Amino acid sequence: MNTIPPMSWRGHIRASLLLGLPLVGSHIAQMLTHITDVAMLGWYSVDALAAVVLATQTYFVVFIVGSGFAFAVMPLCAAAIGANDDRQVRRSVRMGAWLVLFYGLLLAVPLWHIETILLFLGQQENLARIAAEYMRIAVFGLFPALWIMVLKSYLSALERAQIVLIATLAAAAANVLFNYALIFGNFGFPEMGARGAAVASILTISINFLFLLFYCWGLPALKKYDLFVNPFRFDREAFVETFRLGWPISLTLLAETGLFSAATVMIGWSGTVALAAHAVVLQITSVGFMVPLGISNVGTIRAGRALGRKDKLGLSRAAAVVIWGAFLFSLVTMTLYLTIPRTLMRLFLDPSEPNLSAIVEMGVLLLIVSAAFQIVDATQVAALGMLRGIKDTTVPMILAIFSYWCVGAPMAYILGFPMGYGAQGVWGGLVIGLTLAATTMLVRYYKLQNALRF
Repeated sequence: MNTIPPMSWRGHIRASLLLGLPLVGSHIAQMLTHITDVAMLGWYSVDALAAVVLATQTYFVVFIVGSGFAFAVMPLCAAAIGANDDRQVRRSVRMGAWLVLFYGLLLAVPLWHIETILLFLGQQENLARIAAEYMRIAVFGLFPALWIMVLKSYLSALERAQIVLIATLAAAAANVLFNYALIFGNFGFPEMGARGAAVASILTISINFLFLLFYCWGLPALKKYDLFVNPFRFDREAFVETFRLGWPISLTLLAETGLFSAATVMIGWSGTVALAAHAVVLQITSVGFMVPLGISNVGTIRAGRALGRKDKLGLSRAAAVVIWGAFLFSLVTMTLYLTIPRTLMRLFLDPSEPNLSAIVEMGVLLLIVSAAFQIVDATQVAALGMLRGIKDTTVPMILAIFSYWCVGAPMAYILGFPMGYGAQGVWGGLVIGLTLAATTMLVRYYKLQNALRF
């Protein structure tokens, strides 16, 4: 029986803000690192940019699917911390690190042969060659990148997200310097182009990983978890539990990212202007999405801790703060997209672009449609975070696949082409898929919350 006095509403809001702000900041900093890579390669060479985009899109899918196993560490650690089970924290982190290692070794093989894959898919030979030059260096960064995700989940569950933000900001700053030196051949380094971007990526990831690793090893307050005791000991029970929780998260992430990739392909059929407008709107909405994503992480952690304490009232209040917080922020982004769409579009476009006016006007139409899914997108990711916190991942995976691929993607195609609405119709299909996901995820969460008996 939980004997701890219930936390007040003010306490829940304060705790969520203290945890959420650095998590949101770290997500935005991570995204800015990617934007910097794209911009600096664009300044170097259009061919290098196009080839590296092909490579990094493939790398990103592999990375995001592998991150599902790392994300599983977050609710497992949060629940163990809530139950004061320090040993279980160590077991979950260690087996999470094992899982992403095995995953990385398996997927490194197709990444190494990306030139063959791209040629099979009909890409130009010179782009496939440059992409392979990039990937055969960058692939070695996959392992520390996935281990970073495990450590970030561990530290976030401990509510030490500030250090995650500091590490991500430091890595983002270092990435700019490494790119400047190695892509263009500055500071006495050779000019390496795309290969330089790959080396810069590995150096950036390694600095971030070592920073977090030494923090976890050296901080006295974390010594009680004995994270580095017997790191090579296999723990079958913890391995299976982490895998069981992680693989549905991986497929859920793949379903959502795949939906937006499919939308990009469909909009490409509408021509260059539509595709350029879509790309800019996707960047704008992705930056805005980092806030609900951080709020979702807060939900996972606070739900996991309440579950570990067997605190149903705390779980209920944490859910209300997280879901309403995501909803209120979505009203802010929706207002921005409806009131200053042209200003937002021009932030991402070269003023000398010949098709500037056409791209901006198409982007305005897409932002108006995207404003409609701000609420449902924020709500679905918040509900998904709460579900992960109470260790429910398989049914949400099924709901996501059905919402995005059985409803969202077909409706995007039908609205976009047979019904003739083009890019706007494709985005309309995304709205429908996300609305269904948000509704079903919320119903699922509250059904499980009401069924808890402790």
